[in-house]
Amino acid sequence: MTDEELDLSRLRPVLPSPLRPAEDERFARRGVTLLLKRDDLIHPDLPGNKWRKLALNLRAAAGRTVLTFGGAYSNHLRATAAAGRLLGFPTVGVVRGDELAARPLNPSLARCAADGMRLHFVDRATYRAKATPGVLDGLLSLFGECVVIPEGGSNALAAQGCTELGRELLGRTGTVAVACGTGGTLAGLAAGLGHGQRALGIPVLRGGFLGAAVRDLQREAFGAPTGQWSLDERFHFGGYARTTPELHAFADDFEDRHGLPVERLYVAKLLYGLTVLAGEGAFAPGSTVTAVVTGRPEPPGA
Repeated sequence: MTDEELDLSRLRPVLPSPLRPAEDERFARRGVTLLLKRDDLIHPDLPGNKWRKLALNLRAAAGRTVLTFGGAYSNHLRATAAAGRLLGFPTVGVVRGDELAARPLNPSLARCAADGMRLHFVDRATYRAKATPGVLDGLLSLFGECVVIPEGGSNALAAQGCTELGRELLGRTGTVAVACGTGGTLAGLAAGLGHGQRALGIPVLRGGFLGAAVRDLQREAFGAPTGQWSLDERFHFGGYARTTPELHAFADDFEDRHGLPVERLYVAKLLYGLTVLAGEGAFAPGSTVTAVVTGRPEPPGA
């Protein structure tokens, strides 16, 4: 496969993604303008930060087999599998949980398989050691030469790809907020923003590890930590893939107010956090806050 054949532009991504106002009295009463950066509209199969994180990685892979990692409901695995189908390169998904191998595939993994991804289930101890030479060498011995992309797609190329998100918002807003899993989007977003702008990350996992991860990614991608960014770790609602009735009620209400389908595991936590912060007076009157909508809800039965 040639570089020309792997030209992602033929997939017709919507770039720059739309930037739309959201009239919301919870922000307006504080003198704050809320904007929604609709990265979920970039591409139907590679929406949001999945496109931005994968684009440079896939160009670098140049049609070779891509091996990557994820859990049973990983958006990253689905996006990688879809990219393989659309662009014609092989994909391998290393899935956390060897017990899943004996069960029928859930809808998320079934989609990966339908898109041609080879699924390889490993036990949780092996998965935790997935970045070690011993585990990686074993996987490459099993599957042959592969380009390895880490869990969540967050590496130096992903961070570099996400700088474009910041550049699309130059001069448009003061604060840009994004939900964070592995930190690649925040690392690149902060690097792409201009003077006087800042990035705010809302982690969806517990653990307090993300600040170090973002700094490491920025050192790898840009040579040093860069840009103005911070984290608010209060809004994970118990951890990854965990929600509460309060969060669902908030998301339902936001959908009714704005006609925006709200994805629950990332976007709902981001929007909830921003609404709380606005109520706390965290944003100065007259300022503009932009929420990056990085994904959309899965359709029923998907």
